[in-house]
Amino acid sequence: MLFFQQKGVIDIDWSEISALPLFQNIPAAPLQEVLEQIWIGNVRYDKGSFLVHTGNQIPAAGWLLEGEVHILREDFWGNRTLVARISKGAMFGETYALLQTPAEVSVQAAAPTIVCYLDLRQILQPQAMQHPALCMIACRLLQSFANRNLTLTRKIAHITCRSTRDKLLSYLSSCAQDAGSAIFSIPFDRQQLADYLSVERSAMSAELSRMKKDGLIDYHKNQFRLFDN
Repeated sequence: MLFFQQKGVIDIDWSEISALPLFQNIPAAPLQEVLEQIWIGNVRYDKGSFLVHTGNQIPAAGWLLEGEVHILREDFWGNRTLVARISKGAMFGETYALLQTPAEVSVQAAAPTIVCYLDLRQILQPQAMQHPALCMIACRLLQSFANRNLTLTRKIAHITCRSTRDKLLSYLSSCAQDAGSAIFSIPFDRQQLADYLSVERSAMSAELSRMKKDGLIDYHKNQFRLFDN
């Protein structure tokens, strides 16, 4: 299989997999029965290595047991945009795995990472709805898709703002609302934030400095504070 050609498979730890949000509170016996049907393998990746390249076929969705991956989109000239940041407990590749279509993005490990690969097509078979555990997993999977759609909708709202300042204000406002505070941290460094917002890093850094001078924000590294002027 594609993933296992790149890195070695490691031993399965049922306790780690059962702790994923998708499987929590499902009794051990039916859960292990389900996992034995849909589990493909656990794979360890080093920081900086690619799990998936654009154009690869993705036979299984991945859940992060450890680490973090970045979803990247590259154009014909190699310009790269950060589409999403996936952290421990979240999944990636589910759309391409279910549709059995080549990936339109690349996936890169942003830290030492362990991924659990599962065959989602087994969960969504009509006969699976007769199995209580599979039915519960399918419902949670649908909720996960909805959350992912919300995340992408928010990003679209940020990057469709006209100016770099407007994009930054839209994103930082959303982070403050999520944190419930005017003081918060963001999960990106400067280059990652520029990639996420689809702007040039130098122009973005200059705009952040102007926004600070204008009394709109204050920041130190990835910690920000918004002011209500």
